[in-house]
Amino acid sequence: MKFFLYLFAFFVLTASGQPQQKREHITVDGIKRDFVIYIPALNNNDKLPVIISLHGRLGTGEGMMSFADFRPIADREKFIIVCPDGINRSWNDGRATPSERKGIDDVHFIDQLITYLINTYNSDAKRVYVTGMSNGGFMSSRLACELTNRIAAVAVVGASMDNDMGYHPTKPIPIMYIQGTKDPLVPYTGGELKKGAGGEIYSHAEVLKLWAETDGCNKTPVITNLADNAGDGTSIIKEEYVNTSTGVKVTGFTVSNGGHTWPGGTQYMAKFIVGVVSHNLNACEEIWKFFKGYSLEK
Repeated sequence: MKFFLYLFAFFVLTASGQPQQKREHITVDGIKRDFVIYIPALNNNDKLPVIISLHGRLGTGEGMMSFADFRPIADREKFIIVCPDGINRSWNDGRATPSERKGIDDVHFIDQLITYLINTYNSDAKRVYVTGMSNGGFMSSRLACELTNRIAAVAVVGASMDNDMGYHPTKPIPIMYIQGTKDPLVPYTGGELKKGAGGEIYSHAEVLKLWAETDGCNKTPVITNLADNAGDGTSIIKEEYVNTSTGVKVTGFTVSNGGHTWPGGTQYMAKFIVGVVSHNLNACEEIWKFFKGYSLEK
């Protein structure tokens, strides 16, 4: 009965032909967990895909909704966007973040959030995707390792994966990494993080090869140089590792001269602090193009 009441509320929210954005919460491990949800305008009861988008350190779910603005694409392609709040504006990606020091189980939180979205909004359980920036990107890498039974694909921006956190890839999952060569906070070449939560991370090249091996992809990637249409001093190199049997891909975008930023987004802080935003790549469009080719059935 409860499910049908939720379903009725979902139809009421979307039948007006107007998109809906609102703040909600669930309780996980005795802790109130807040999130912002965006539902596109609908005229039917199709099960919708979901993108869970994780903010960086000191960010918020509401800020992430605007920072990585998937809403125009969601309106066009019809999927739900969910931007949760991390505890103390951080995620427990395994490194020494505030949420890690508090012992917050963010893997369990995302698992429970997915269940809530399926039960409440008729979301498609086979098409749940996760992306994130910076601390949210590291958390996305962790989820790619520990929640493969619930997530169909993952995209990581401005982050990599720690090489000594006790979790590592064990099952194939389609995954994308977007990284700037002049990121002042998360070095493209890997090594020790000297700011923030610290850690010893894989380089962009290393993390792609790690996942390519896990996903059973070809050892040699297809490399494409994207056209420079922005003239902003950046350029884009795309690497694509493919498992020709399953269709699973590991995709990397190198943003030459790009900073700790979301390509196609805004210059949210001064260039001398975070580096340059590239407009030779629209990260939201590329991420959705990548995601929509996968479900848990494939």
